Amino acid sequence: MRVLVTGGRGLLGEAVVSELTRRGHQVTSFQRSSAGARPHVSEILGDVSDAEAVVEAMAGQEGVVHLAARVSMTGSWRDFLRVNVEGTRHVIDAAQAGGVARFVHVSSPSVAHTGHPLVGVGAEPADPAGARGAYARSKAIAEQLVLSRAGGAQAVSVIRPHLVWGPGDTQLVGRIAERARRGRLVLIDRGSALIDTLYVDNAATGIAQALERCHLPEVRGLPLVLTNGQPRTVAEMVSRIALAAGARPPTRSLPYPIARGAGSAVEWLWDRLGRDDDPPLTRFVAEQLATAHWFDQRQSRSALAWEPEVSIDEGFERLGRHFATAG
Repeated sequence: MRVLVTGGRGLLGEAVVSELTRRGHQVTSFQRSSAGARPHVSEILGDVSDAEAVVEAMAGQEGVVHLAARVSMTGSWRDFLRVNVEGTRHVIDAAQAGGVARFVHVSSPSVAHTGHPLVGVGAEPADPAGARGAYARSKAIAEQLVLSRAGGAQAVSVIRPHLVWGPGDTQLVGRIAERARRGRLVLIDRGSALIDTLYVDNAATGIAQALERCHLPEVRGLPLVLTNGQPRTVAEMVSRIALAAGARPPTRSLPYPIARGAGSAVEWLWDRLGRDDDPPLTRFVAEQLATAHWFDQRQSRSALAWEPEVSIDEGFERLGRHFATAG
């Protein structure tokens, strides 16, 4: 297929583009800044909030993987709405107007997280009213928008990868490694919450499978959560990331109520100072680190004919080699 990938730069975007080209698809990456030369990949610079640019990029495409999003712990609701909701509207409008046959929207399990543990569940309905934080709320609205279009001629599917990580990750891995090196890494409730994560290569193969199978009834019009299916405690994940980076694992812990209060205070300070960088802690992050969330993968694996190829342990071996090579 001729496939347009929005947000084709960054950890997951690069992995999806590579996986699609490996499978023989003709990929065009639509992104805000250049990723440099990539074999067999066309590149168009633009922003999903620019409807005209999206229409131009969509010309001649047969499939879309919509990854582009504003991912941040802070920021104005207007910015999240502009990119995550209106940007998604522009992409699916252009795809449907252009007769693009297949559309995969990459969402997040946070759209269904309302503060309670998610233990062994599947893809619960997106809940904009209950979702925590601007990112999760905006992604919930975007997902509902996409699924509302699923009844037409276009094959639409929604994939929710959970906590994607791997070598080169500047978000989860990068932040943990940097804070561990500075001795500023603190667990919440001793890191006892059990969580699912997803190694980046597994995320890419799952999304590629969704594109190739989204016309099938077991995939079409449905949200599916993707994880490695190997839940680990927060303490184990954080400690192993720190060790892979050559840093000391955390030894300090805060009770959740104190961490949540600190996150609230930090959010207030960031707002007063007008800062747009990510703060060290927010209420959302405190809640995520203290709440169990792991998922039943049986429906996703059956529908997508997909199994994760890289285990959590192998992923950490790769991460350690990456840090050792990077120096």
